[in-house]
Amino acid sequence: MKNIVVRFCGDSGDGMQLTGNMFAQLAAEMGHEISTLPDFPAEIRAPQGTLGGVSAFQVELGSEVYTSGDKADVVVAMNAAALKVCALGSHFNHSQAQFDEEFSLFHKHAVVIVDTDSLADKDLEKAQYHTDNPFTELGLPESVQIVPVALTTLTKEALKDSGMDNKSVLKCRNMFALGLIYWLFDEPMEKAIHLLEEKFKKKPALVAPNTKVMVDGYNYGQNLALNVQQVRLEEVQGDKVQGIYTSIAGNKATAWGLIAAAEKAGKKLFLGSYPITPATDILHELAARKDMNVMAVQAEDEIAGVCTAIGAAFAGDLACTSTSGPGLSLKSEAIGLAVMAELPLVVIDVQRGGPSTGLPTKTEQTDLLQALYGRNGECPAVVIAASSSANCFDFAYEACKIALENMTPVILLTDTYLANGTALWRIPKLAELPAITPQSVPEELKGHYNPALRDERGVRYWAYPGMEGYEHRNIGLERDAAKGTISTNPENHEQMVLARKKKIEQIAERIPNLQIIKSSNPQMSGTLLVGWGSTEGHLHAAANELGCDLAHFNYICPLPKNTREVLSQYKRIIVCELNTGQFAAYLRAQFPELKIEQYNEIQGQPFAVERIVKFVQQN
Repeated sequence: MKNIVVRFCGDSGDGMQLTGNMFAQLAAEMGHEISTLPDFPAEIRAPQGTLGGVSAFQVELGSEVYTSGDKADVVVAMNAAALKVCALGSHFNHSQAQFDEEFSLFHKHAVVIVDTDSLADKDLEKAQYHTDNPFTELGLPESVQIVPVALTTLTKEALKDSGMDNKSVLKCRNMFALGLIYWLFDEPMEKAIHLLEEKFKKKPALVAPNTKVMVDGYNYGQNLALNVQQVRLEEVQGDKVQGIYTSIAGNKATAWGLIAAAEKAGKKLFLGSYPITPATDILHELAARKDMNVMAVQAEDEIAGVCTAIGAAFAGDLACTSTSGPGLSLKSEAIGLAVMAELPLVVIDVQRGGPSTGLPTKTEQTDLLQALYGRNGECPAVVIAASSSANCFDFAYEACKIALENMTPVILLTDTYLANGTALWRIPKLAELPAITPQSVPEELKGHYNPALRDERGVRYWAYPGMEGYEHRNIGLERDAAKGTISTNPENHEQMVLARKKKIEQIAERIPNLQIIKSSNPQMSGTLLVGWGSTEGHLHAAANELGCDLAHFNYICPLPKNTREVLSQYKRIIVCELNTGQFAAYLRAQFPELKIEQYNEIQGQPFAVERIVKFVQQN
């Protein structure tokens, strides 16, 4: 097969995220492209074995991977609740529902590995079954390849002489399932064992028992010749750029992009942040990077986080703050201060389901209009968006470059899907990255520096404390356009508003033009799918299937300067996004002459490619 989708699902305590990540990491090390979807409940810990406690990890791997997959080809269900949730999909709470491939999370020809030890009467009752045969009750078709395995019993048998207590033994059964999956895919066990040793190198006592269980799982499939087809992916083609590749999550890629930008710009990196799902891993990663001269402060709240960052920007550092939608709301007044003071600031918004606490572990694209307009007064800021877990690195780097070179706040939008998901990524060399030239104050202004002065682009100069001869005040009140002192003059205020607006607009001259992704099999040449941010992979796959073109936006404010020219070439423009139509509304405001359709989902989940295709074909 070219591509295949695997879904690990079980109770929140069954280690599905660890298991899925290890499988994805091995796939990446074997050279396969990957895209992953960690899908876990928002509850801290629902009762064990219940439908609300099901946690899952899905990965698509192969040679042309755009998404984490609509439906799984292989499923590992660690208990009865996981089996039900996967089989019924969005209808798992409907008491009379049965398998329907339209809603199920796996195909009708899928391989489903089930722990038979978790199908006792008490387990079925917790998962709200009404009979003692879950497979019949769920209406699974005969084409589904059920592989019943006594995972719990076999794990206990494997570790009967280990001296471990029963609770610790049961925590290893995910490794038996992982070994079985490695057998199914005929993956090399020596690499899998090395990966496991690396994973548990800080807990060496766990290496031996987990290795034994994993190898036993592999041998179980090998020796019993289980009645299921093994899966072999096509050989990886050798057309990738040479280098060191790894699997990386979006939040880690974002943090590394900030570090790389600070190194390239010759600045210290400062992060002022407050923990919030799903952005906290950025704070964790940067707090651990003191060896890279990173200063990370966990502030007492969101407002303090952004204000410490603004202070760091005034002091001459590369200043960043990370948050999610609710935190962006709280930071809005301080972002206005950075706009008025014209200081470089990177604000990372890892979007989640909302409003309020909403769906904190689920994904949405619902903060776009807040990022564009959610501040008082005429308060323009740059807004850009990453489109894959891997290019979170590139756009974190780009956010820093734009902020430092244009003396402006830049809001970088990622989301839960990118932040927690992983992708194959080539680690770049610092020399390969674009130069970053902070907007430093000219030497000839020493001794008579005027903070109102601007260069030919309308960008003010950056002088900061400790620079002798460049002393000045920077304030949140309106300033005189010529002298930089406080001014309440009406005409001056309008002049300054327009100057700050023009400064953002001129950035369009230095960002890439909008590129069309052309279909390799054009069947609908007059149709253009349009998206932004994390939906790129899903829209790319849909455009390939439909035979139409795709325009995907990473630069949102300002838009690429050729946007009108590109969009006006198409008779049918369909904007697809995970909200009620925020980007579509933004484009209509910019280009009122264009007729724009929209396709929207707000379910806390990524797009399903098949639903996009169906919408375009039927409308």
